[in-house]
Formats: sequence, structure tokens, C-alpha cells
Amino acid sequence: MDKRKVGSLYEEKALLYLQENGFTILERNFRTKVGEIDIIAIKNNILRFIEVKYRNNDDFGHPLYAVSKSKQSKIYKAAQLYMNIHKDYYDVPCSFDVISIQGNNIEYIFNSFGAM
Repeated sequence: MDKRKVGSLYEEKALLYLQENGFTILERNFRTKVGEIDIIAIKNNILRFIEVKYRNNDDFGHPLYAVSKSKQSKIYKAAQLYMNIHKDYYDVPCSFDVISIQGNNIEYIFNSFGAM
């Protein structure tokens, strides 16, 4: 299975996890010229920009560490564009989160990286 199909499969698992835990999904695969955000959701009046990372095991480190500074910067810039488009959320607190999936273990990491 190619990387894109694997990514889509685990993004689906992440979406189900979020929905089961009371998140409202606003966008999926929000793409801009500066970057992409896997999932944009809201819960407890916090706008969440969520990166989904999957690893079969931790041979190459925890999935959280796969969100490089460069990737964080792209997500942050894409989030700024999202809020410029969706002005209703401009004054809503936001967080940059990661859903880490290792095997069958799903971990939600709130506010895993901050604004650049």
C-alpha cells in the first residue's frame, strides 16, 4: 500500500477517535500553498489544528518527533490562512496538536507545539 493510502487510513482512524471523544470536525486535509493541516476541529471552544502521525513501531522514534520545525512552521502558516478565511474563529483560542498512532495505540497530544 502506498504512503498516501496508508496516511488516509490512519487519518480515518484519527477522525473516528476525535468524533468519539466529542470533537467537532471542521475541515480535513486543509491544503494551502504554504502547507497542509490534516484535521481542523473544535472542542471546548478551542480551535485545534491537528497533525496525524503514524508509526508501525518506535524504531524511528515516537510519531510526535516526526513533526519537524519545518512542518510546524507550515502548519502554523496554514492555520493563519484558515483563520483569515474563517473570521468567526479569529478570536477563538487555538492549539496545535498531534494524534500519534503506533500500531493500535492512539494518543492525543494537546498543544504539542506552539506558534512560531
